[in-house]
Amino acid sequence: MTKQSDLMVDGDLVRALAALLEETGLSEIEYAQGDRRIHVVRNAPTVPAVTVSMPPPSAPAGAPVAEAEPLGAVKAPMVGTAYLAPQPGAARFVNVGDHVREGQPLLVIEAMKVMNQIQAPRSGHVKEILVADGTPVEFGQILMVLE
Repeated sequence: MTKQSDLMVDGDLVRALAALLEETGLSEIEYAQGDRRIHVVRNAPTVPAVTVSMPPPSAPAGAPVAEAEPLGAVKAPMVGTAYLAPQPGAARFVNVGDHVREGQPLLVIEAMKVMNQIQAPRSGHVKEILVADGTPVEFGQILMVLE
């Protein structure tokens, strides 16, 4: 049986995806987390469509619960390939333990042959780097944790 909370659409996520479409000039984008998928289309002949596929019924009691997002998480603002250094063979932008300033480059995400610099949203220390160099990343994926 599907719970009422499973039928709720994350309006903030849909607005963020729509803003990303506007910013990048794309006509559609899909975001998936587990079995839930959100597909946003812009400039369609009719009203923009949002489709949400529902996850299967909840796991039985006692099953592990997904962890909350860590405080200081730096998320991918787009889909692409993450690079931890400005060019092959160069030193990384940052390493675990480094102190960073707000606006300092942390990594780049290549999307459609464009290198997009991802900057520190605030000052702090790099607690974790959760992506490997040259790996694909999804919109909203946690890339690093600052403390």
